[in-house]
Amino acid sequence: MTDLKERPTPALAAAPAPARIRSRGHSLLKHTGLGLLTLIMLYPVLWMVVSSLRPNNVIFRSPGLVLDGLETQNYGEGWNALASPFGHYLLNSAIVVLGCIIGNLVSCSMAAYAFARLDFTGKKLWFAVMLGTIMLPIHVLIVPQYIAFSNLGWINTFLPLIVPKLLATDAFFVFLMVQFIRGLPTELDEAARIDGAGHPRIFAQVILPLMLPALATTTIFTFIWTWNDFFSQLIYLTDPDMYTVPVALRSFVDATVSTSWGSMFAMSVVSLLPIFLAFLLGQRYLVKGIATTGIK
Repeated sequence: MTDLKERPTPALAAAPAPARIRSRGHSLLKHTGLGLLTLIMLYPVLWMVVSSLRPNNVIFRSPGLVLDGLETQNYGEGWNALASPFGHYLLNSAIVVLGCIIGNLVSCSMAAYAFARLDFTGKKLWFAVMLGTIMLPIHVLIVPQYIAFSNLGWINTFLPLIVPKLLATDAFFVFLMVQFIRGLPTELDEAARIDGAGHPRIFAQVILPLMLPALATTTIFTFIWTWNDFFSQLIYLTDPDMYTVPVALRSFVDATVSTSWGSMFAMSVVSLLPIFLAFLLGQRYLVKGIATTGIK
C-alpha cells in the first residue's frame, strides 16, 4: 500500500492570505503614524530653517514650510550682526566643549575604574554619594560654585566651565562607565597582573581600549550638553568677547530695538550643524554604548 502525501487543499493554502494582508495593513498604519509623529516633532526645526530664508516681515505671517523665495542675506547679516563675527563665538564654544570632553573622558574613566575594580574603605558609601549627586539640580549648586570661582578670580573665563569636568563631577558618566567595566571579564585583569602589570597599566592598556563604546557615548553626550548649555555660560561669561554660541544667540534679542529674527534663525541653523554632524557620525557608538551599559 503506497503512502499518500497529504497536500494542502486550495482552501487551506489560501487561508494565511487574510492574515498577511492584516499584518501588512497594521505595518503600514504603524509606519504612517510614526511618520506623522516625526513630522510633528521636526516641524519647529524645519520651520526655523525655512524662516531663516525669509524676510523679517514675512516670518511670523506664514506658519507653513513653503518658500516663496530664498533670502540668503540673513546668513550674511547674522554672521556679522554682533560685535565679533559669529565664527568667534563658534570658536569659544569649541574650546569649552573640547575642554569638557577631555575632562570627562579622563576623570570619569579613572573614577569608574576605581569603583569597578579597586577595593577601598567606604567604597559603597562613596558610590552612593556619587549617585546621589545626580539628583542635585544645577540651580542648587550654582550659588556656592559662583562664590568659590569668584574668590579664585575665574569669572569671565572658561575655567569655571572646564575645571569641574576634570574632577569627575558628572556622576552620570561615571555610573555609565562603571556599568561597562563591570561587564568586562576580570580574567583580563588577572592575566595582566600575572605579567607584572599594576593598576595604572591595567587601566591604560587593558580596560581603556575596551571602553570605546562608553567613551564614545560620553563624548557625544558631553558635546551636545555643553554646546547647548546656556545657563552656566550666561552666569560665568560676562564679557561679550567671551560669549559662546548660546549666549551669542541670546544677544540677537533686544527689548529696546527691533529683533532681526531672520538673522537669529540663520545663526541658530548654523549652531545646530555641529550637533547634527556629531550625532550622525557617532550614532552607532551612541546606541552601542547605551545598550551595553544599561542592562548590566
